[in-house]
Amino acid sequence: QVQLVESGGGSVQAGGSLGLSCILSGNTDSVNWMGWFRQAPGKEREGVAVISDEGSTTYYADSVKGRFTISRDNAKNAVYLQMNSLKPKDTAMYYCAAARNLAPWYGGGGSGVNFWGQGTQVTVSS
Repeated sequence: QVQLVESGGGSVQAGGSLGLSCILSGNTDSVNWMGWFRQAPGKEREGVAVISDEGSTTYYADSVKGRFTISRDNAKNAVYLQMNSLKPKDTAMYYCAAARNLAPWYGGGGSGVNFWGQGTQVTVSS
C-alpha cells in the first residue's frame, strides 16, 4: 500500500502562483510514476503532469505546458507541482496520483492509477 497526502492549493487571482506538495508513505517502491490530475465541476478528470521515478522524464498536458512544473525529491518521498501564470480555467480539485506505468496519463480519466491522494482545491479568480 501507498498513502498520498497532498498540501498546498488555495485561492489566487489570475496570473498568480501556487504550489502543491504530495508526500508518499508506505511501499513507495511499488510505484514508478508520480503525478497530478485535476477535475473541474462537471468535467472529466484529466492528467496534468507526471514524472518518472528518477525524475528524468516529465510530461505535461498541453493546457499547462510552460506554466506548470512537476518535480520530485525521492529523499523526502515528495512530489511537487509549481503552478505559475494561473488562469480561471485552472480551477479544479487537484489529485496526487501514483502508478506503476505511464498509461493513466494518456487519457481515460486516470483509469489505471494505483493510488490516489485525497485532493486539494485550487481556485483561480479573474
